[in-house]
Amino acid sequence: MLTLKVFTVNPLEENCYVLSDDTHEAVVIDNGAFDAEEKTALYDYLDKNHLTPVRQILTHAHFDHIFGVDDFYKRYGVKVDFHADDSYLYYDAPAQLKAFIGRPMHVKIAPKGVYLADGDLVHFGHCELKVIHTPGHSCGGVCYYCESEKMLFCGDSLFKGSVGRTDLEGGNHRQLIDSLSNKVLTLPEDVIVYPGHGPSTSVSYERRYNPYITEDSFL
Repeated sequence: MLTLKVFTVNPLEENCYVLSDDTHEAVVIDNGAFDAEEKTALYDYLDKNHLTPVRQILTHAHFDHIFGVDDFYKRYGVKVDFHADDSYLYYDAPAQLKAFIGRPMHVKIAPKGVYLADGDLVHFGHCELKVIHTPGHSCGGVCYYCESEKMLFCGDSLFKGSVGRTDLEGGNHRQLIDSLSNKVLTLPEDVIVYPGHGPSTSVSYERRYNPYITEDSFL
């Protein structure tokens, strides 16, 4: 059985997720911890629960999802894994942030671990997460699906009653709707969806009430 801990971090209120099981191995998804207080809260949770982080993985490489990866690497020695199509974002994080806030700001990044591709499995403890490539919000956006626990971590591809923005570099609205319609909302209706910002939702709810999906005649 998975244990899930959510940290809502940085000025953009990004959701950083920690998954672990009874082996005490842990995976961190989208480490956007920004300041010392947020990083300490994450480390204290891992250390006090005797968890060993074995993977740092990204749903995509926008700056608000990667603020904490370098400090985490220096503390635990865990590199960061993401889809190759987002490498241009990951390695140019300072330019992303400058475009967003209008002034230069340094962003430290951790060494890359492995590139993840559609269909890959991320193993930790007794669990596995299936990588589902869902481009549209970014070229290399992915979701992580734990079939046994009926949990999906979707980054900024899907939100409760909404979808991710597609006006940033690499965004494509038609591609995003296709990704969601054909790869995400075809999952079982009782799958709980954990987005990169905001509250959790479910496949059932989004199939019925998400106006971006119904407008595109998914139902």
